[in-house]
Amino acid sequence: MLTRKQLALLDFIHQRVKRDGVPPSFDEMRLALNLRSKSGIHRLITALEERGFVRRLAHKARAIEIIRMPEALSGKGDGGFTPRVIDGDRPDGLYDSLSANARPVAPSSVEVRVLGRIAAGKPIEAIEDGARTRAVPGEMLSGKGRHYALEVRGDSMIGVGIHDGDLVVVRETAEAESGDIVVAQIEGYEATLKRFRRRGGMIALEAANPAHETRVLPEGAVRVQGRLVGLIRTY
Repeated sequence: MLTRKQLALLDFIHQRVKRDGVPPSFDEMRLALNLRSKSGIHRLITALEERGFVRRLAHKARAIEIIRMPEALSGKGDGGFTPRVIDGDRPDGLYDSLSANARPVAPSSVEVRVLGRIAAGKPIEAIEDGARTRAVPGEMLSGKGRHYALEVRGDSMIGVGIHDGDLVVVRETAEAESGDIVVAQIEGYEATLKRFRRRGGMIALEAANPAHETRVLPEGAVRVQGRLVGLIRTY
């Protein structure tokens, strides 16, 4: 749940990014929310970041990226994701033989391959190949890179609105920043959907459910296969 101020700030940032292509300045946020100081904006952004709605990018001006929007603003249902997509390199390995470039099917939608299942719980040994496709909103996808979809199995990411049975849309990339939700390959065969954190020379794969533990592994044991860019839920 978000407070009224948090919701107002998220909506203001979202509208300004849509209009200008960049987030507003802290002073613009302060004036829009009628706050006396920028420290209040910092607290609101920290709260939004902790709840998985935005993330701050280091060493960049106006460095706030929207990861997802709540139902009250997105109109896409509970836990709908509408993040902007980052650039990334196409990784070799697990998905090389499975991935396919997104194929346009309508001006407002794009068809992507559904490659199988991904564990949001205990990692699975492999992702089964699937021949089916799914039309997804075009705004979920980047103009560059490849995208694919996976069916979620498990409840370890329920705290960020990812439920068992949801379909996640993933952009192939071998790069991730701390806080990203990624498809991670563990020790060459296990695959899981978790939040990625760097801890020195270690990688933490964090669940968003207290019933599931965080796995901390050597950096060389974890290979990022993609970053979450969207979510589709069928009722």
